[in-house]
Amino acid sequence: MRISKVLPSIRQYPSCRMLDIGCGWEAKLLKTVEPHIAQGVGIDFKAPEIQSGKIKTQKVMLDGKLPFANESFDVVTMLAVLEHLTQPVKIAHEIERILSPGGCLVVTVPSKIAKPILEFLAYKLRVVSEAEIRDHKAYYNRRDLAFLFGKTNLKMEKCCYFQLGMNNLCILRK
Repeated sequence: MRISKVLPSIRQYPSCRMLDIGCGWEAKLLKTVEPHIAQGVGIDFKAPEIQSGKIKTQKVMLDGKLPFANESFDVVTMLAVLEHLTQPVKIAHEIERILSPGGCLVVTVPSKIAKPILEFLAYKLRVVSEAEIRDHKAYYNRRDLAFLFGKTNLKMEKCCYFQLGMNNLCILRK
């Protein structure tokens, strides 16, 4: 469902250079959008390094400077990653630095009402990874996201809930 929410934003940038932060083990989003992009890079601390067609992945820890030149990407995606970051403001500034002028950042992140439900699913029913839920540092609402990205020059164009209010979709432009 997250991928279907972000595809319209990516398609606004045909033949773009795209970075998927927290691409996961399979780089599923990049593989899905590969026909629509010129180049795609996925970073994740646990993903295997792959190179195939127009996409590649690399292992990167999200605790400091991102290993890319200024204005390297037209689109940056961060799906279900922000809640795991210990320094989200630092990463937001790094995204601002590597995003090209007019570029787009697309974020999905669990909302505050998702916390007890995700914890129940993980700790009681064991249908969601306990380790993933335990690693959540924060849950967000629109105000929290506006405050976080308000510390950058990225402008929020859209912020809405989906999946019965359990997740936020936030679209920002440089």
